[in-house]
Amino acid sequence: MSTPVTSPAPAGVELEIGGMTCASCAMRIEKKLNKLDGVTATVNYATEKAKVTVPDGYDPALLIAEVEKSGYTAALPAPKGAKGDADDAGDPELRSLRHRLIGSLVLTLPVIAMAMIPVLQFTYWQWASLALAAPVIIWGAWPFHRAAWMNLRHGTATMDTLISMGTSAAFLWSLYALFLGTAGTPGMTHPFEFALAPSDGAANIYLEVAAGVTMFILAGRYFEKRSKKQAGAALRALLELGAKEVSVVRDGVEAKLVVDELRLGDEFIVRPGEKIATDGIVVSGTSAVDVSMLTGESVPIEVAEGDLVTGATTNVGGRLIVRTTRIGADTQLAQMARLVEEAQTGKAEVQRLADRISGVFVPIVIVIAVATLGAWLGAGFPATAAFTAAVAVLVIACPCALGLATPTALLVGTGRGAQMGILIKGPEVLESTRKIDTVILDKTGTVTSGRMTLVDVAVEPGIDRAELLRLAGALEDASEHPIAQAIAKAATQEVGRLPATEGFTNIEGRGVQGVVDGHAVLVGRDSLLADWSLRLSPELAAVKTRAEGDGKTVVAVAWDGQTRGVIVVADTVKPTSAEAVSRFKALGLTPVLLTGDNEAVAHQIAAEVGIKEVIAEVLPKDKVDVVARLQREGRVVAMIGDGVNDAPALAQADLGLAMGTGADVAIEASDITLVRGDLRSAVDAIRLSRKTLGTIKTNLFWAFAYNVAAIPIAALGMLNPMLAGAAMAVSSLFVVGNSLRLRGFTSIAATSRA
Repeated sequence: MSTPVTSPAPAGVELEIGGMTCASCAMRIEKKLNKLDGVTATVNYATEKAKVTVPDGYDPALLIAEVEKSGYTAALPAPKGAKGDADDAGDPELRSLRHRLIGSLVLTLPVIAMAMIPVLQFTYWQWASLALAAPVIIWGAWPFHRAAWMNLRHGTATMDTLISMGTSAAFLWSLYALFLGTAGTPGMTHPFEFALAPSDGAANIYLEVAAGVTMFILAGRYFEKRSKKQAGAALRALLELGAKEVSVVRDGVEAKLVVDELRLGDEFIVRPGEKIATDGIVVSGTSAVDVSMLTGESVPIEVAEGDLVTGATTNVGGRLIVRTTRIGADTQLAQMARLVEEAQTGKAEVQRLADRISGVFVPIVIVIAVATLGAWLGAGFPATAAFTAAVAVLVIACPCALGLATPTALLVGTGRGAQMGILIKGPEVLESTRKIDTVILDKTGTVTSGRMTLVDVAVEPGIDRAELLRLAGALEDASEHPIAQAIAKAATQEVGRLPATEGFTNIEGRGVQGVVDGHAVLVGRDSLLADWSLRLSPELAAVKTRAEGDGKTVVAVAWDGQTRGVIVVADTVKPTSAEAVSRFKALGLTPVLLTGDNEAVAHQIAAEVGIKEVIAEVLPKDKVDVVARLQREGRVVAMIGDGVNDAPALAQADLGLAMGTGADVAIEASDITLVRGDLRSAVDAIRLSRKTLGTIKTNLFWAFAYNVAAIPIAALGMLNPMLAGAAMAVSSLFVVGNSLRLRGFTSIAATSRA
């Protein structure tokens, strides 16, 4: 097929598909699109979307036309931020289903009541049943008949074919019995029975079967569609979180703009209570920012000049001026939404299996129904018994539950993960979480905070700790070194406002010196003090030796010609890391600490959090080799890291988890992104992935076992077609309801707080 070019299109096109009623519909559209030259398509029944890869310049109208030729509708998605369709009013298909369901319910209930309760069967009840049931079977079931006709024209069969055949056959047989048989005789009664018995076929009508099946299936379809919309609410909410307007300062003048008009480098104002318009860096002001939409953490974080802020988070403190660093599709919010949507649209191996089963299931069921009819007639049973058994087979076999088993669980699981700050990149990740047995933890920024923190202060006799911190902090505040900033921050928190520094000098690699409140202050290494003929006392030297043995950094402080004390700083273990490690063990995983630090430091950190296996003194470029070596030993490895140098190892691992507080390249290389810096979220990610996979398997087992077990029962004439339709609808609702249970998944952090 040729691929004419009429207008440019991106290499990746997304289409919103309408009119699908089952997984078989999705498979059919997928096959049609994949037959086009250069086109690769994946159609998801649950999200009602098609992800299509096309050559550059391919016209999306050609894709839409191909879908419409298959009997379905297709359209390019509305711009992000357009009004959602969470309710019936916003979705014509859902609204139509609702109207058909209500009409069918009102008309069908009297028909079922008369058929089941002999005392209600007045003289002409059968004709009243026909008047009530006919609109249900023709108008209520019209979407199934229309789809079945389209399928027939294209030489295919789907679950709609089964529904249309079953209800039409029951209706036509009832018309035959009423007009040409004896069923129309005044005073005819029709007892309700679970089991079939040989009788005169011309004396029985099955209007309650046709109307009842239609009503039950419409109810199932309606509530399935409603449930799918609820399941996808997390993604829609994510896309709608951003600010709509922003106050931009250009050429010294403040102006209100639509967020889409922001440019890189623009400076905008965020007042208390306002949402931050886009990702940026604070250039002025201090405040607290509510980041719960990203991390799930309820406690706001403090930000000041030089700190990065994320779009859609809320400023709950002071006034900020922020310089734009990312806009549009590059923002963290947009990346999160893209990751979630890709995860929900992809297909896990178990889902591909379900699709293959659905694709061959319908033709097989039709053959079984025909064989059932022939077998009953050949055995000498009345036509009514043979016909009823065949209809029951058609109805009970509709594998709607099979088509919903994977996509609904995937929708809810990944949506719940997004709410908790866990971004699962694709459904295949779920398979990986089941198999891993070893989890490698990068030390810096993962197990530890990745930032230097003051951990101890030792002073000479007669020296006030607060005074030492005040003078040292004031001097260090003029330096940009991470150790200096850690000391200055701790000093500010402990003693308040720091005095000004005069004559500040940075001695490269050794420390700083200057004048604070009239005191000549030195802060740095021993060698800096030695230049001024100063030494540490034996007590301070012992503190220094002990701290350095634990991998900590020691800074000496002196003023006015005397050594006054030492300050100990270190990259501290995150408060939650030990709990996370114990949780990994509870999941059956072996934790391994990986670091470039020396053995002593590595083992000290490992002991603090409860890790026995340590791999230390590893160069950044060699981390990927460590992962590969463990894999060669037969281990299935998960890697958790945050730095640029972790990216190759994250990609090499069977499962890569990147801390969202880390580098973009690490996040891109990973399978799961953890927006929070809390290592417990990695535990939550594995727990949620495994629970989602378990839900998928439970759904598939239920759906498949149900069909396999029910078809023989129906073929043997043991199941009334109306009950078969009700049971089929209930099975679909069970699958959706089982998937929605994932919305109740809770973080271990929440459990710990409780």
